[in-house]
Amino acid sequence: MTSVAGSLQRIPKIALFAAAALIQFALLAAMIVDRVQILRNGAEIALQTHPVDPRDLLRGDYVRLGYDISDVRSGALQDKPAGARNPIVFVKLTPDRDGLYKAVAVHTEVVPVAGPEVLIRGRVTYGTNCGADSRAFCATLHVNYNLERYFVPEGEGRKLEQARDKRKLTIVAAVTPSGRAAIKRLLVDGEPAYEEPWF
Repeated sequence: MTSVAGSLQRIPKIALFAAAALIQFALLAAMIVDRVQILRNGAEIALQTHPVDPRDLLRGDYVRLGYDISDVRSGALQDKPAGARNPIVFVKLTPDRDGLYKAVAVHTEVVPVAGPEVLIRGRVTYGTNCGADSRAFCATLHVNYNLERYFVPEGEGRKLEQARDKRKLTIVAAVTPSGRAAIKRLLVDGEPAYEEPWF
């Protein structure tokens, strides 16, 4: 242990700072590359937003978003052990006649999808406290998909919140085959309002 400490003391401080900066840069670059891959290669799906209740006014420069797919019926998972307080689930989505994606099933692991169906990965935030031991899936699950916040230019959030509350705001998300998702575009009354840059 003392030999390691001695070795570190012999390394110039500038080299340690440079190594720390390089590690931070590499982590940031990895996050950016991951997001770019989702936006570039993910299948596009349209999701209807709905008002978030209780209403949380714009904090800073982002808008809170809720979706019709946020609350899903657990189906075959009901009363089965959740395994964790906030487990990861995979929600199968299929488009309706208007092209908006709706939840049709929820699973605890990746399942095959066909045609226009996609599988989106989310985390259950409410609905795992049922059953005899209060550790099973409930009939309805509330799921977050990491799509619940969208950052906008300062002062633009209020009009988006108003459109969201009137159900005139939809998003186009990119979803990878593994279920990871990112917001690609915001539409107000079907017209593009914001496009997410890759960088």
